[in-house]
Amino acid sequence: SSRAAPRMGRVPLAWWLALCCLVCMAPNGSQAQEDPFVGSPGNITGARELTGTLQCELLVHGEPPEVTWLRDGQALELADSTQIQVPLGEDEQDDWKVVSKLRILSLQLSDVGWYQCAVVLGGRNFVSQPGYIGLEGLPYFLEEPEDRTVTANTPFNLSCRAQGPPEPVDLFWLQDAVPLAAAKGHTPQHILHVPGLNKTSSFSCEAHNAKGVTTSRTAIITVLPQRPHDLHLVSSLPTKLEVVWTPGLSGIYPLTHCTLQAPLQPHPQALSISLDNQPSPSFVWQVSVPPHKLQLDNLRPHSPYHIRVACASSQGPSPWTHWLPVETPEGVPLGPPKNVTAIRNGSQAIVRWQKPMAPLQGTLLGYRLAYRGQDTPEVLMDIGLKQEVTLELREDRTVPNLTVCVAAYTASGDGPWSLPVPLELWRPGQRQPVHQLVSEPPAPSFSWPWWYVLLGAVVAAACVFILALFLIHRRKKETRYGEVFEPTVERGELVVRYRVRKSYSRRTTEATLNSLGISEELKEKLRDVMVDRHKVALGKTLGEGEFGAVMEGQLNQDDSILKVAVKTMKIAICTRSELEDFLSEAVCMKEFDHPNVMRLIGVCFQGSELDGFPAPVVILPFMKHGDLHSFLLYSRLGDQPVFLPTQMLVKFMADIASGMEYLSTKRFIHRDLAARNCMLNENMSVCVADFGLSKKIYNGDYYRQGRIAKMPVKWIAIESLADRVYTSKSDVWSFGVTMWEIATRGQTPYPGVENSEIYDYLRQGNRLKQPVDCLDGLYALMSQCWELNPQDRPSFSQLREDLENTLKTLPPAQEPDEILYVNMDEGGSHAEPLGAAGGADPPTQPDPKDSCSCLTAAEVHPAGRYVLCPSTAPGPTLPADRGSPAPPGQEDGA
Repeated sequence: SSRAAPRMGRVPLAWWLALCCLVCMAPNGSQAQEDPFVGSPGNITGARELTGTLQCELLVHGEPPEVTWLRDGQALELADSTQIQVPLGEDEQDDWKVVSKLRILSLQLSDVGWYQCAVVLGGRNFVSQPGYIGLEGLPYFLEEPEDRTVTANTPFNLSCRAQGPPEPVDLFWLQDAVPLAAAKGHTPQHILHVPGLNKTSSFSCEAHNAKGVTTSRTAIITVLPQRPHDLHLVSSLPTKLEVVWTPGLSGIYPLTHCTLQAPLQPHPQALSISLDNQPSPSFVWQVSVPPHKLQLDNLRPHSPYHIRVACASSQGPSPWTHWLPVETPEGVPLGPPKNVTAIRNGSQAIVRWQKPMAPLQGTLLGYRLAYRGQDTPEVLMDIGLKQEVTLELREDRTVPNLTVCVAAYTASGDGPWSLPVPLELWRPGQRQPVHQLVSEPPAPSFSWPWWYVLLGAVVAAACVFILALFLIHRRKKETRYGEVFEPTVERGELVVRYRVRKSYSRRTTEATLNSLGISEELKEKLRDVMVDRHKVALGKTLGEGEFGAVMEGQLNQDDSILKVAVKTMKIAICTRSELEDFLSEAVCMKEFDHPNVMRLIGVCFQGSELDGFPAPVVILPFMKHGDLHSFLLYSRLGDQPVFLPTQMLVKFMADIASGMEYLSTKRFIHRDLAARNCMLNENMSVCVADFGLSKKIYNGDYYRQGRIAKMPVKWIAIESLADRVYTSKSDVWSFGVTMWEIATRGQTPYPGVENSEIYDYLRQGNRLKQPVDCLDGLYALMSQCWELNPQDRPSFSQLREDLENTLKTLPPAQEPDEILYVNMDEGGSHAEPLGAAGGADPPTQPDPKDSCSCLTAAEVHPAGRYVLCPSTAPGPTLPADRGSPAPPGQEDGA
């Protein structure tokens, strides 16, 4: 014992007898001080993140002392402990009972150890008997495999680490969900060496210990093409280059195209600065392959370029090749010298010109001049870089017919010659030559293009003025009394139609997000998700459950008013991280596009951020037929029960499986799948709804619930009840319970079993019993959904396929006394809506005089709304009261 009390040793017997007499004669307070602790901490062994509580009790005489908690002999500075002091007498000097409790909210590995209570009484230290806290649960991952990209047939390593307790923890690797053989040699267990891949694959690892198995996140290894090689130049012209290259291996994915970059590098010293930057789009080419070559056009002559190439497959682009420096060759000038003049002054002719306006395509080396008379041969002269030359003339009759032309030249050759210029006589006082090859007339004070600009500006101003007059007139007309009210098509109610100013909505939402500290990246994604609270008008409550309430509402859009269902959340948002997680999930749910998944319209905030984080409000489409659970209950427990054909029930199951298959491919875990959270649309198809508890899986194939909340335990998988870990396979368990609900027409699962007894009931191997009149094949599917090992449960794609095959095997027609479907859109009653995201019009008794045709239960009309009606043969009948409301469904969990 670590208690600081006297121990028995080798002392005389007389000494012990005297000590015992003193103790017997001492008052009660002395005895309490000798052994104050009457209760010591117990032992706790549990899983991570559970809450643990230890307690010490002691009796003292006089003023109660302060209790200090120790872990492994060291005092806990920031312990979450509470101390209760209860007097056992009327005087403060009497005995006191002191109870100290130590609470650890989330057990972690650092909390493991021996715990004791310590007090100081009468100058002496006392410690209690120790209690031990230990962890024992599923393995916990310290490192999980990460997504990465690799080139085809290139070796790489993956890493995965996990720990207990309990130890040991064994790791097993899986590729594309298939276990891999254990690595041979000295490679550590947590390192997986992959020699190379030729297709994109998924990798995960399983951690096994005595408590069970935990699966890591699934890492996607994307296989990209290898880097091309042997890039070289095959031909070059002043404005064109042709290059070829050899592609690298790309696995099973053929190359689709190659991208080539050729940025211009005018100065060699700028090479190290600009090569890593994205070049201008004018220097990017994309070419389909094969062949693996490209001719680069419209380049600058006599200019340095640096070329690199990357090839892409359907998986992505390969790495770039190293830069290849090339240079276009020099070309001849593209134009002649301008403003060529030739003036005679006595026996001399002065010829002048200016540099060509067209590109030189190289380095100018000089000019060549040619002149000839009428009967004399042509004379060529190399002038150099001068732009003026004096010619000596002969005094004969051929001189007045002399003509002159000039050309510029580079190292590649001569450019085009100027037009022949005749020799002109010089006149006294003449400043400029009389004849010029290229004349430049003075620019007009006001050219025609300015008239076009002015005309365009006048037309634009007129259009703006006319548009402003139109908007002002329309606004006055909308606000005139008597014209803002329009009857709705459905009920004849008067509603106000107005246009919401977009700038107000945008400012309000943006201000709210700014005040909450939402990141800029998330705010950009929320532009199409967030709805301003002032645009939503709430009506009556349609249903209320454990996690929220649903109210009828109207969403004011720009030109119309949309009838919606508004879901308010009861689970509070406590941290900014939780709020950002919720909004990120809303961004993903906004993109849902599946006939059996309810689409999210938007999210707005309710409440002020001054009181904490505002509560999110979810806006969903309004559905008149309500939730599936209410529909099933009404068919069984209504005033006049209605028989639902097996074809309809199996169709409901197949619709839910199809919607959940879509959600699982989007890496969404629903966590609250039940008949109450499935809605019936106008075509009597089921839509999976109520994503109040759903979670987007970002880091793996499972989600661990952090904050404890009330959960629908009768629908939750057994491993989720034990460890609060949710996967797509736990949704499969809930789907099996939902199938049982549909087969029993809305009965509550596990009748007679309390919620607190469900876990023990399931651990003993018990499951839901086969419903009456349920097909053996359907119950076999349910039983597969309730396998103890989640890996043994089928996927939603398998469930959907089996249910669709079951539906095909059922007879297409019913007996004459079965229930039929009738299209009641024309003249049917419109009852008030009911349900989680809408309401259900109660089935109505058709008028015998109606001439509507009856369809068999297997037929589904593509348009219109259907209700149940009896056939002419004897059989179950429908309620005659058209106005009696359907019983409300349980909008949320147990």
